[in-house]
Amino acid sequence: MSADTEDRVVVVSGPGTVEVQRVKREPVRDGTFRVNTLYSGVSAGTELSYVKGTNPYLSASWDAALGLFRPGEPSTVYPVTRLGYMEVGRVAESATPAVREGAVVAMAYGHRTGYLADPLTDRFVPLPPDLDPILGVYVAHAGPICANGLLHAAADLYGPGVRDLGDGIRGRRVAVVGAGLVGLLTALFASRHGAQEVVVLDETSRRRAVAEALGLAALNPAGGDPAVALKTRWRAGPGADVVFQCRGRAAALHLALRLPRPQGTVIDLAFYQGGADAVRLGEEFHHNGLAVRCAQIGRVPRGLSAAWDRDRLSAETVALLRERGAAIRRHLVSAVVPFDEAPGLLTDLAARRRQEVSTILEG
Repeated sequence: MSADTEDRVVVVSGPGTVEVQRVKREPVRDGTFRVNTLYSGVSAGTELSYVKGTNPYLSASWDAALGLFRPGEPSTVYPVTRLGYMEVGRVAESATPAVREGAVVAMAYGHRTGYLADPLTDRFVPLPPDLDPILGVYVAHAGPICANGLLHAAADLYGPGVRDLGDGIRGRRVAVVGAGLVGLLTALFASRHGAQEVVVLDETSRRRAVAEALGLAALNPAGGDPAVALKTRWRAGPGADVVFQCRGRAAALHLALRLPRPQGTVIDLAFYQGGADAVRLGEEFHHNGLAVRCAQIGRVPRGLSAAWDRDRLSAETVALLRERGAAIRRHLVSAVVPFDEAPGLLTDLAARRRQEVSTILEG
């Protein structure tokens, strides 16, 4: 096959084994459009779980009707051919009035150099011309994940009466555990929507430096007891009004449970892939009467789906990027890597030989 008739796709063929494969390009047919990938963002949680072999879909069967993982044939087997959910592409051909040729769109179709899309089944978000297209990797999925966290905090206070993303954090004290991509975007959302104060906790000095460069307060949880520090600082309560837990480790959840005021809420955006021995539910969780709300992008809070679909969460993301885009591009995007170097990048990230805040594949 020639380069004009094929696309390159990142494939995980087994634990620790990543390669770029070439696949035949499907022709554009009536009602579809083709995009050529400009950028594809890397998720250090979800997709690295396939590289590590720790994703639960690889070891159990997901029963969607019951909402349970059950023993049996795994729902996902190697090779994993659709990896990633933060793509930006330019429309090269269009046989649908839904999108014009030349438009730049944010989508979630995995790491590949081109994709044939059907607007009836594939969600796409046209990017405004004044937005740096590299920032568009956050628009279709990653940014809405974080915006949905704020929406859950708002629903915790107002239920179906939520008016805007700031309802749960405006004028309140917010702690964010984890200064990765999700943690930093969530903290920026909270700051933009009127939090009284936002403190980001991360033990990695490089990530704390990024948080501070973005204008956020940062705290090293290894430098003394961070719960004592914050509850001394925030005496009314005492503690955080809202905690966003954005790191997929049991110890991070345990830390998050030590930070809220009594009867406070932890909004959990993390993806856990191991046990939870470090989570001590008989301690602060029990004695302070806390709540934990899982805020994954698969659902918005009950009663809000009509008003708060993913397109609205993408629009909130675009608004944040328009306001803070230059700083996000400068400080949060820590590496832009050629597409064909994806196998080495992903295996190095999975093995922790390399650490980045937000990595983007180009081309």
